[in-house]
Amino acid sequence: MSIADNKKAFFDYFIEDRYEAGLVLEGWEVKAIREGRVQIKEAYVLVRNGELYLFGAHVSALTTTSTFSHPEALRSRKLLLHRAEIDKLIGKVERSGYTLVPLNLHFKKGRVKCEIGLAKGKKQHDKRATERDRDAKREVASAMKQNRR
Repeated sequence: MSIADNKKAFFDYFIEDRYEAGLVLEGWEVKAIREGRVQIKEAYVLVRNGELYLFGAHVSALTTTSTFSHPEALRSRKLLLHRAEIDKLIGKVERSGYTLVPLNLHFKKGRVKCEIGLAKGKKQHDKRATERDRDAKREVASAMKQNRR
């Protein structure tokens, strides 16, 4: 079950590979994510000390959570992957010029997971071509729908 999608990532990047990572969250964050109060449109993944962190993911605090905690909406959150996957991703990012972007947040067996993509940036002409292809597909689908009637 998908919670939040990052549609902008598919417009800005060519997604080469996908990985599913766990997230280190606090209790109030899990409650807020279950309510759908999360946004990953501006989020990105960085490497620090041989570990992956999610930056820029905005989780809005619920008003009903406990008063003794002081929630930070834009804190960095650690991503959990196997060491071999982390090493492989770090090598690609540092050597090959790839970027790691979060693609979506979803639940799997009651846990919040983040799907991250190994991506290469698109140039402006690539973005225009993507938009042109999408418009052409939409027109073809519209024409096919009109012909069925």
